[in-house]
Amino acid sequence: MSALQSNFRRACVLGVALAMSSPVLTYAAPHAHEAAAPAVSKAAATQDALRDLWIGHVFWVRNVVTATLADDTAAATAAEKEVVANAKAIAGAIEPFYGKAASEKLFGLLAGHYGAIKDYLTATKANRVPAQEAALGKLTSNANEIAVFLSGANPNLPVDTLRGLLTAHGGHHVQQIQQLHTKQYAEEARTWDAMKNHMYVIADALTNAIAKQFPEKFR
Repeated sequence: MSALQSNFRRACVLGVALAMSSPVLTYAAPHAHEAAAPAVSKAAATQDALRDLWIGHVFWVRNVVTATLADDTAAATAAEKEVVANAKAIAGAIEPFYGKAASEKLFGLLAGHYGAIKDYLTATKANRVPAQEAALGKLTSNANEIAVFLSGANPNLPVDTLRGLLTAHGGHHVQQIQQLHTKQYAEEARTWDAMKNHMYVIADALTNAIAKQFPEKFR
């Protein structure tokens, strides 16, 4: 394992610890005397929608990984189309709050996220360490870009917390690719569970922050 890969793994561990210590990760329902039931139900609906979207992201990326490693070009192409459609849907979810320009910006950043993952997958399959390291650099840089963008749009999303969340998310992708490539299927199953749970953390963090910033939309 290269020094860059070791540093990336350490950053992922620190990212999870930082993210889980932040109060932004929990949606706190208003006290009964402060808000009516519809506010809670709208927040819950937003949370469910964002959870589905982020779960869709890891589901379809995993399909790209498994199909690519199996040299199934047709399946990989079909899965990649779903990855793109899902990224558009995630970006579209913020449009009612931040506008079309922000949605398009987020879509571009998510495309960069996937591009780095695909580069890492391609390099791993070919056993090209320098290309793996270049992809890790792109993945880390992109996580920071997304964190800065979302934090700039919403003051309830601390940039360090977001950076930790997104770095840890990238680490899950990297670990999953490595485990599937080396046929460590039992280990990958545990990684998959961690990935799914982490998607809930990200979705809930976004829900909480948006509900705080736009309380009138949740009444």
